Amino acid sequence: MLAERYPYYLANRPRQPNSDLPVVDKYSGEVVTRVALADAAAVEEAIASAVRAAEPMRKLPAHARQSVLEHCVRRFQERAEELAQVLCIEAGKPLRDARGEVTRLIETFKAAAEEAVRGGGEVMDLEVSPRAEGYRGFTRRVPVGPVSLITPFNFPLNLVAHKVAPAIAAGCPFILKPSDRTPVSAMLLAEVLAETALPEGAFSVITPSLADIGPLIEDERLKLLSFTGSEKVGWDLKARAGRKKVVLELGGNAACVVDREPGASLDVIADRVAHGAFFQSGQSCISVQRVLVHASHYEALKERLVTRAQALRAGNPRDEATTLGPMIDEPAARRLEGWIQSAVAKGARVLTGGGRKGALLEATVVEGVPADEPLCAEEAFGPVVLLQSFTSFTEALRTVNEGRYGLQAGLFTNDLSRAMRAWDELEVGGVVVGDVPSFRVDTMPYGGVKGSGLGREGVKYAIEDMTEPRLLVLRQRASSDD
Repeated sequence: MLAERYPYYLANRPRQPNSDLPVVDKYSGEVVTRVALADAAAVEEAIASAVRAAEPMRKLPAHARQSVLEHCVRRFQERAEELAQVLCIEAGKPLRDARGEVTRLIETFKAAAEEAVRGGGEVMDLEVSPRAEGYRGFTRRVPVGPVSLITPFNFPLNLVAHKVAPAIAAGCPFILKPSDRTPVSAMLLAEVLAETALPEGAFSVITPSLADIGPLIEDERLKLLSFTGSEKVGWDLKARAGRKKVVLELGGNAACVVDREPGASLDVIADRVAHGAFFQSGQSCISVQRVLVHASHYEALKERLVTRAQALRAGNPRDEATTLGPMIDEPAARRLEGWIQSAVAKGARVLTGGGRKGALLEATVVEGVPADEPLCAEEAFGPVVLLQSFTSFTEALRTVNEGRYGLQAGLFTNDLSRAMRAWDELEVGGVVVGDVPSFRVDTMPYGGVKGSGLGREGVKYAIEDMTEPRLLVLRQRASSDD
């Protein structure tokens, strides 16, 4: 399925100077392929090429940018099963999850193709005072210029798509640095882009070492840095980015509130919570980590959730029957196993799961976790969900807000006033009513507050970040009758 080695892409073209980056099958732990590692000279060449491509990209007609994106959609559809198999191997995703991510990749590029020809602008009436009589304003959006994109391992295709597709639609040359744990998916995407008529230098997809990545963050020729990853790294990058625009999609420990009158059956709620907590082994920024349940439903929902966790089939993600694959590596699984053990030592109770074999961590349900334990206060980023009960809706909202993260929250209620109150009071980027916080459509504004980052993704919103309004002011003078 995988080639013996893969190039990186520099100024639209494949380069294979070495095979220094090993890629591991996340289930077997074996090296299955190798990718070329970019050095400092390649990073400099990528930036210089993007700068040279800025003017040709700005002048590329909207219909031409749309055609590039539509070509990608067709090719991704043709190569869908290949892409899913690659995700399965390099990211450890069960096949059903991998196929779902490929579907979202295609949807994201489709949405960007539609946005590419919509443009954006405004006609402004400037006659807001006597001194401005006779003046009108017009705006149009223009690309900011070369952009730097850094993506994590957990969605190697779709999180790349959320940066690359808007950059193309906006007319911005880009340099993408994918995770060195899952680089093959991004290289296959670059392979498809290389088939298009994008101007030379319009894109580079490179995998430099940490020692050589600095210019992608600090170089002033790059006008925007878009980073998805951990909280600690993200804020450090922002501090180093200088005057460029920065968009950060960081971590979360998403909460879901199940109200006294939840508006759905407990079976439906248990299904959705289990999916949100254990989908792709919980390695999602909006994975359900905390579930706050009204006391009247606590025991019944707990029983249902434990049953669903125990029913998951862990194992080789390439097996069609597998529903729980490995975490990204054994150190990540050991870290979360240690957090569970620490919580138990402080009085928490494991209702099911908690065991680990290599990178495979069992689907785990825990109750009674102290609020200051890492398992509750930090981002678990693994297949574990915490239960706690409440009696007061005010108390539940306060608990959701106590942490330093604020990405998304879920709420099951049939009380419209409570839904609106949650929307008003919860310190998060989005409130999902009638479902878990893990729900996301790729066109909606997605992003967090507090420690979860700044800015918004979602195709339209990312394009807005990658463009800026340019103003024309027109003074109309009185015309004669001649």
